[in-house]
Amino acid sequence: MREEGKKSVTKLKFKRLMRKKWLYPALYLSVAALVLVGVFWYQQSGKEVENQLANQSETEVQDEFNTQDSGEASVPVMEQNENLQMPVVDEEAASIVTKFYDYNASQEDQESALVLYNNKYYQSEGVDITREDGEAFEVTAALSGTVTEVKEDPLYGNVIEITHDEDVSTVYASLADIKVQAGSEVTQGDVLGSAGQNSFGQASGVHVHFELRNEGQPVNPESFFGQPSSKISEEVKEEAETEKEAEVPSAEDSTEEPEVSDEPNDEELNTDEDPADNTEGEQTPDEDSASSISTTQT
Repeated sequence: MREEGKKSVTKLKFKRLMRKKWLYPALYLSVAALVLVGVFWYQQSGKEVENQLANQSETEVQDEFNTQDSGEASVPVMEQNENLQMPVVDEEAASIVTKFYDYNASQEDQESALVLYNNKYYQSEGVDITREDGEAFEVTAALSGTVTEVKEDPLYGNVIEITHDEDVSTVYASLADIKVQAGSEVTQGDVLGSAGQNSFGQASGVHVHFELRNEGQPVNPESFFGQPSSKISEEVKEEAETEKEAEVPSAEDSTEEPEVSDEPNDEELNTDEDPADNTEGEQTPDEDSASSISTTQT
């Protein structure tokens, strides 16, 4: 009887509790709170896992980079192979009035490569560049390199020599002024000075005398304008090999007897003194060339 009474009392209290108006809102709020707590916990757990994975990936990449960097020597970036440019700011306004003397060129080009000085003709080992209007202009570096020599020559005026890779060098003469010093590094297109006049190339007026050399030997700049600098050495080597092969005599040629001629040779004909030698106080280029820049200092 007592147990049944206790059960009936419990049911009665439960019914009264269920009749309370605040019961259902309280239940809803409790459930909502539990759901929010569960969602928040889930999000936090996901972020922690994501951060752990990210940190692990960065650590692995950094370790791999450090391993490669310490295990192998760094390789420098290959320098860009520059194309040879005319030593002027505005190429369209420039023109070549004296060409490079090429033995394989046409007669007309060879005549335009002769320089008359002191009643004597000399073969040009460079090109003379002027403006069409005859005005002075800025002279620029045809290639990037190091200024190895700056001097004043009695025939060629102010002269600059720049060395480049692959045993290539460029020479700029007949300059009115110079804006670089020996030992300085220049970039292609940097202004070296301005064009002027000199004693040797008076017929060219205001100009720059430009020479291109490989291992000290002059080559035709016009053949390489717009071409990579590496091509200069390659073609010069190919030409040297071709000439060397052509100079090797065959077995038949070695057995032939040399022809004897009764005609006098050039040395016998040129016994008269050159009129240029009779002029006192005049500088003359060596070896009948217009490129005795390195040997005409006083």
